[in-house]
Amino acid sequence: MCKAIEMLMREHRFIETMLNTLEVFAERLEPGTASDRVVVRDFGDFFAEFADRCHHGKEEEGLFRKMEEHGIPNDHGPIAVMLSDHREGREHVAVFHEVGAGDGPLSPEECEAVKRHATQYADHLRAHIQKEDNVLYPMSEQLIPDEEMDRLARDFERFEEDVMGAGAHERYHEMGRRLARQYPRAAESGAASGLRR
Repeated sequence: MCKAIEMLMREHRFIETMLNTLEVFAERLEPGTASDRVVVRDFGDFFAEFADRCHHGKEEEGLFRKMEEHGIPNDHGPIAVMLSDHREGREHVAVFHEVGAGDGPLSPEECEAVKRHATQYADHLRAHIQKEDNVLYPMSEQLIPDEEMDRLARDFERFEEDVMGAGAHERYHEMGRRLARQYPRAAESGAASGLRR
């Protein structure tokens, strides 16, 4: 497996761990706790910035464009499906931002909205990741020559510096570790390998 795809798949494992953490948080969520609003805001920031801006940004600005250069259209077929999935995911994350931006304890309606969108988003993003891991990424490795994939890996590293900013990747990993410690899944023993870069 080439380095560019390895990078994306490591991010997938981290995102999956954070989806587990989001589900644990949502399962425990009850109205009336002001501190939970801050956690909703943290999840909104993580999924908007790391999962979407950083990870999906690398795909949309790098991998997908490179696949287009090698004959895969972006208006139908697998890339179009991935882009549609990205847009749908943003709609769920927008709810976390909206609730997180409020004041005071969470209302029963806000709790229900977070629970519903957390479940839908986790199911949606897991299915999306499976499509990329098992269909799109192997297709890209067949299409794109090794030397171009090597350049893409370097482009991903520059993307983290230029678009996300120095240290952003590490900050979101630390945020993930903190949230996973707060809301561990019973069957997991903590930060898991998906939380390591």
